Amino acid sequence: MSDIPDDELITTPVTAGLLRGALDVEHTAHGLLPHRLPARARRQIPDDHLAQAEAQPSGVRLAFRTRATRVELDALPTRRAYRGAPTPADGVYDLLVDGVLAGRTGVPGGRVRTLDLTDGSVEVREGAPGTARFDGLPARDKDVEIWLPHHEVTELIALRTDAPVEPAPDRGRRVWLHHGSSISHGSNAVHPTEIWPALAAAAGGVELVNLGFGGSAMLDPFTARTMRDTPADLISVKLGINVVNADAMRLRAFVPAVHGFLDTLREGHPDTPLLVVSPILCPVHEHTPGPLMPDFGDDGGVRFKATGDPAEVPAGRLTLTVVRDVLARVVRERAADDPHLHLLDGLDLYGEDDHAELPLPDAIHPSPAGHRRIAGNFARLAFGPRGPFGR
Repeated sequence: MSDIPDDELITTPVTAGLLRGALDVEHTAHGLLPHRLPARARRQIPDDHLAQAEAQPSGVRLAFRTRATRVELDALPTRRAYRGAPTPADGVYDLLVDGVLAGRTGVPGGRVRTLDLTDGSVEVREGAPGTARFDGLPARDKDVEIWLPHHEVTELIALRTDAPVEPAPDRGRRVWLHHGSSISHGSNAVHPTEIWPALAAAAGGVELVNLGFGGSAMLDPFTARTMRDTPADLISVKLGINVVNADAMRLRAFVPAVHGFLDTLREGHPDTPLLVVSPILCPVHEHTPGPLMPDFGDDGGVRFKATGDPAEVPAGRLTLTVVRDVLARVVRERAADDPHLHLLDGLDLYGEDDHAELPLPDAIHPSPAGHRRIAGNFARLAFGPRGPFGR
């Protein structure tokens, strides 16, 4: 325990310069709110679901250099809950020292935002800010990262330490810009450094910018423009599952939407390695279209089921099987003129054998062990010596 009294700790304003993985910040009545979409894109968001998802700081972390042995972060979390389901556990803050996990804690209190999945209504219960405390850190110069809870909107209020801090230096690592669905966002993962993109980024030695948005990988033009305008050395887009979940498009609309999304990315990144990732195995949607609906069990848990009619697939309704075929064809055709465009079949990340060993707990999202399996396969296939992101 640091022997410096609380009132002698150094307070450092939380500014954008201390953040990694955020594309914008908003100054609120309480502090600084990181965003993963810029203001221009946020003005075009069509629903509250994406507005909440992009403000949940998946992959966002404070990064600074210090000799401090004691670090405190005041924050106001906004937790997401579902009516009729158990209250979720508090989000986790992971602290890394020179890339190695050195502490985990939570912030009690905060707001709770309860969504009724049957009618879309929302109830907000206000709460007070709290503090994430870390002590006993090594007394030497070191790079410190505090990864924020991936599924809680987090307003950052104050950073206190027993030694000065400065923004972490640029270590020259490549920047990996990734877009995907709730699986990329981190659903069912417990710790922010153990969502699959974070694990894969650590294995690949890259800086992650994670645009995984729960329920919202919908080929939105504003997301494509955001990615076009974001500096990156490596880009991946994991497409398809949310379009099927929501029954948002038919085949006629989906194909040109994929082309348009990729066209926009190439406007800003004409030669950057670009990896299109098709959906992982999800048995409820392999041959059955959406929409997806919640299925509440007797234990209060939430599972999901597909409610579309497979007989309508020949008329253009989408399933994951159809989506994988479309993405493979689109990439194959475009790659003739784009040698830096690549495809990764989602079944190579998580397929039949993986599902038999590590089933999807709610029928659509992987377990924590499933995140580790997907991350390991992605690191091997994408960052390995023969992969499109290999050196």
